[in-house]
Amino acid sequence: MNDKTLSQRMNELKEEGYSIDFNLKDDKITNNNDSYMPEDFNVDRIFRFEGMTNPADNSILYAISTNDGKKGLLVDGYGITGGQVSKELREKLKR
Repeated sequence: MNDKTLSQRMNELKEEGYSIDFNLKDDKITNNNDSYMPEDFNVDRIFRFEGMTNPADNSILYAISTNDGKKGLLVDGYGITGGQVSKELREKLKR
């Protein structure tokens, strides 16, 4: 069980250098400037959060580092299995 809120955990990770906001896009993660295939990044940590009033209201926070030295966060509001992403990306984010 996670004892902190999503925003508290995000703020802590930003202080550790995870400053980029990543998004899911088909078979990769992206930010404003770059795209990364599953082999181009590592999932350093995963945090799961449940809604206070509805346990089905899940969020997952991924702390990610890329092979070119960037660090950022990816928030998936429903869990990776709920999105329309490639099998390779889904497997990478399950770790």
